[in-house]
Amino acid sequence: MIKSVEYVLDFPVTIKSLKDCITQIAGWIENGERRKYFICANPHSLEVAKKDPLFEQAIKKADLVVPDGIGIVFASKITKGNIKERITGIDIFKGLNNYLNQCGKYSVFFLGSTEDTLDRIIQKMGLDFPNIRIAGVYSPPFKQEYNIEDNQIIIELINKVKPDVLWVGMTAPKQEKWIYQNKNKLDVKFLGPIGAVFDFYTGKVKRSHPIFQKTGLEWLPRLLREPGRLWRRTFISHPLFLMRLLKDVIKKRGFV
Repeated sequence: MIKSVEYVLDFPVTIKSLKDCITQIAGWIENGERRKYFICANPHSLEVAKKDPLFEQAIKKADLVVPDGIGIVFASKITKGNIKERITGIDIFKGLNNYLNQCGKYSVFFLGSTEDTLDRIIQKMGLDFPNIRIAGVYSPPFKQEYNIEDNQIIIELINKVKPDVLWVGMTAPKQEKWIYQNKNKLDVKFLGPIGAVFDFYTGKVKRSHPIFQKTGLEWLPRLLREPGRLWRRTFISHPLFLMRLLKDVIKKRGFV
């Protein structure tokens, strides 16, 4: 049997192409699977997960983990792995919505962000994907962690309309941990924690130029625009990830 994942520092990451990932997710939806979810893995998220057991479990138990970060592709390359391309949250978002739109029979729910952003998403979805039904949107309270009452409201709103896909736009790792903890209570087929994609899609935050995306330097313009928010992942998480990777390579090749 051909393996569809490889392990990057003990985390399972798919080796599939974007097209194959969309096909897999579409198959889950078509076949009526329940509560499948994917996660985007990058060097920063894997470093955070090493110190956050719940986040670590959320990643390891995911039905699909995509290599969202050139560092993951690089890690595969130096370990002679088979991850060939970077797959971002917005790649999954657009690819799956294209499929749902062509089918013309599916619904989605947007959870997270602000009411203004959600209004923009509704308008843009109507233009880009007119055959997808927006089952609902909800901007939850801005809290580090939701209490029982908050969660009950969210779950009831979603289950009342039973969307095929639930897009979750909170911050990482809050969104991944929330999905992992609550997915079994939700009447949905597929869940996607896509964080900043809400802002990228509406244009509230501009994505780096395609040249930077293709060369693996998408992080650079974002760092220059938002140094206060992104310096930690760039100058702490990435070097730590690289050091752990090199130690792992040395160990596996028998140099220690």
